[in-house]
Amino acid sequence: MGKIFAVGVGPGSPKYVTEIVKEIIQNCDVIIGYKYTLKTIEHLTEGKEIYEITMNDQEESYQKILPKLGDRTLVIPFTGDVNFSESEVVDRLIEIFGKVEIIPGISSIQVAASRAQVPLDKSKVITMHVTTPIEDKKLELQKALIDGFSVILVPRPWLKQPDKHFMPSEVAVYLRENNFDTSKIKVHVFEAITTENETSFVGTVKDLEGKEFSDLSVMVFNQTSLDSYMNYRWQWEN
Repeated sequence: MGKIFAVGVGPGSPKYVTEIVKEIIQNCDVIIGYKYTLKTIEHLTEGKEIYEITMNDQEESYQKILPKLGDRTLVIPFTGDVNFSESEVVDRLIEIFGKVEIIPGISSIQVAASRAQVPLDKSKVITMHVTTPIEDKKLELQKALIDGFSVILVPRPWLKQPDKHFMPSEVAVYLRENNFDTSKIKVHVFEAITTENETSFVGTVKDLEGKEFSDLSVMVFNQTSLDSYMNYRWQWEN
């Protein structure tokens, strides 16, 4: 069997596709991916055998290409970074194809943290964008906020099952119902980040109730205060 690559192509703008990922795509034979992800790399896919998939038919598509792949190189592109919020799919690819080489990309959480000027090394990163239950993740969100951390959060769109739908408005209601003073928690919400359709919201968590955001949303709860190296200059001024 040929090589199999799972690659991250960034949040949406072609400018955020790394050079190594560009090289792998340009030298591959077959590409299987979601419509939005394929759109990000369309300038690199001329002459390739391309399969557009959805969540409902991805398994069938992977199974169909497996016996036809031969010695050809297959690329499965992921929006953002393969190593974040995609483990369920990557695990299945490994089950199907065996060896899969993973190439990281720039994640929307990195860009959102930069836009909000919230350092990742002082924050908790949580994704609700999974099919498995998220009750533990909700508790993790509570604990992080109580402990004073900033949080970069990927919410979960699931319109067909309202009980699983956990977007910014639902997050705000959940926190209020768990006794958080949501009028005092600063939050950013970025949609379609890095693309020409990017929008941003800045306000309090309370302001999010009743507001609708797209499935391409990232939330940043900002509890960060400046803490530069000058606060520790006593360590070298002696």
